[in-house]
Amino acid sequence: MRARDVIDLLLLAALFGGSFLFMRIGAPQFGPIPMAGLRTGIAALILVAVLLFRGRGNELYVAPASFLVMGVLNSTLPFVLFGFASLTLKAGFGAILNATAPFWGALVAFTWFRERLTPLRIVGLFIGFGGVVVLVWGRVNFNVGGSGPAIVAALSATLLYGISANYAKHRLAAIEPLANAAGTQLGAALTLAPLTVVFWPAVIPDAIAWLAVIAMAVLSTALAYLLYFRLIVRLGATRTIAVTFLVPIFGMLWGWVFLGEGVTANMVAGTVVILTGTALTTGLVGPRPRLPHMKD
Repeated sequence: MRARDVIDLLLLAALFGGSFLFMRIGAPQFGPIPMAGLRTGIAALILVAVLLFRGRGNELYVAPASFLVMGVLNSTLPFVLFGFASLTLKAGFGAILNATAPFWGALVAFTWFRERLTPLRIVGLFIGFGGVVVLVWGRVNFNVGGSGPAIVAALSATLLYGISANYAKHRLAAIEPLANAAGTQLGAALTLAPLTVVFWPAVIPDAIAWLAVIAMAVLSTALAYLLYFRLIVRLGATRTIAVTFLVPIFGMLWGWVFLGEGVTANMVAGTVVILTGTALTTGLVGPRPRLPHMKD
């Protein structure tokens, strides 16, 4: 791997990890739905503009229905769910839960498409879920103000990432990555637009919240997509999935630096166990099956 690829991989992890910081700042004032609507809307404008600039706008018409479904599964619902979770969970905690997406993808592939699970991948699934147990142990409280609903929301979002990755693999594999990104973000933005209007906050958010949401849309969504697809072309999906191991580190780092969030022992332990399970499940350790990559 060249130095440029390593730098791009670190930058991508920093951008993906930053989304959890931005959600923590923006969600309390915007609310989960308007925040997701702005995020997908701004990202869609940028990605569609890039596609048009490259003279490839006709690719948006290749599979509009699939773009819409993928947009809902991969952005609309997960972004809203993570936005809701960020009202309660620390940025680093949310980023760690996000790392469960690859083994959700493997489990969905097994149950939906009957893809074979090797013994090593099965061990990885159990280890990964064990890491989730370590992470949330003593935190799952469904009383008023408890973190139980937020944890369920975050894990539901990563399950949707697993479903959407398998959907993309079987329905959108022949479409160019940039067209996929632009089309799915446009589909997500269209589905969220009316809900964004309905749930728009009565009190206008302050400048910090606006900057956080704009940064999340521009940096952690549009730019991250472009960087991600460039790495896929240069390194392949299997090696690019290494970003999954770095996102929780940056999520915790940004939360600590900018929000003063502490990093607990069970967060570190949960991260190590979850990422060990992810390495086994995705084939980064042992024989490497071809699996779709998950993102924030």
